[in-house]
Amino acid sequence: MQHLNYNHLYYFWMVQRKGSVAKAAEALCLTPQTVTGQVRALEERLGGPLFRRAGRSLEPSELGELVFRYADRMFNLSYELLDLLNYRKDASLLFEVGIADALSKALAGRILLTAMDDKMRLNCYEATHESLMARLREHKLDIILSDCAGESLKYPEILSKKLGECGVSFFSVRSYDRPFPACLEQDALLIPGKRTSLGQQLCRWFHEQNLEVNIGGEFDDAAMMKAFGLFGRGIFVAPSIYRQDLLQQGMLLLGETLDVREEYHVMFAERMIQHPAVKRLLASDFGSLFAGEELSPSAE
Repeated sequence: MQHLNYNHLYYFWMVQRKGSVAKAAEALCLTPQTVTGQVRALEERLGGPLFRRAGRSLEPSELGELVFRYADRMFNLSYELLDLLNYRKDASLLFEVGIADALSKALAGRILLTAMDDKMRLNCYEATHESLMARLREHKLDIILSDCAGESLKYPEILSKKLGECGVSFFSVRSYDRPFPACLEQDALLIPGKRTSLGQQLCRWFHEQNLEVNIGGEFDDAAMMKAFGLFGRGIFVAPSIYRQDLLQQGMLLLGETLDVREEYHVMFAERMIQHPAVKRLLASDFGSLFAGEELSPSAE
């Protein structure tokens, strides 16, 4: 075999990554017929089928699995090369960041400001941890800031580092006649969604404290949860580093715990170690930030 059509190989790679011809065609801005034809041309060149039918789905054949392993390495290396070439430019450097929607954005902003310089142009995307991880693996993000790093352990090409953590506090516009944490049973609770790390920790903590709480709302967006709390719709939870700011806004501190912690992790592909912003993030000490010493009075 003296020559391999890399366009054909790329279309096959996209079909396998996306899981279907239709999804690959949509990503490539081509018709499904065109993609199918290109894959068939590759099969003729390689002398065997790359897929087999499994009900309505496509599964790679033994040959397909072999070809995909090599194609995956080839095209990932090509993305890595483009990234490295972009980092060498003196012009404005794009820094594409995904932020898990459950995180408090004021703290995420302070973390990002530490990493950036005047030559960088920031693009921020807010979504669920799972959605951001998919974008990161597709080379559509440079890093993710998230409240958990567990899923990154499934992918050897994804690295992660814990930047810091803090306990959480409970706030309300009104006082209650029972002490903390029993007072949490006296009003509706506004908490992060149960699919988030913080939401799951809170549910376990309520159980451990034998609390029969009334969940009045679950929020993916921390700012929205805080807004409902400020309007008196229930008791809400926030990282303890925002205690002083919330007290200045007229909220009452009901209590706090270190048994439940909001964590910040940065996740990135191995190739991103060369990105100057990632280098700064990995070299920075955020201890004083997570102690609440560097947040502005208007922090979320």
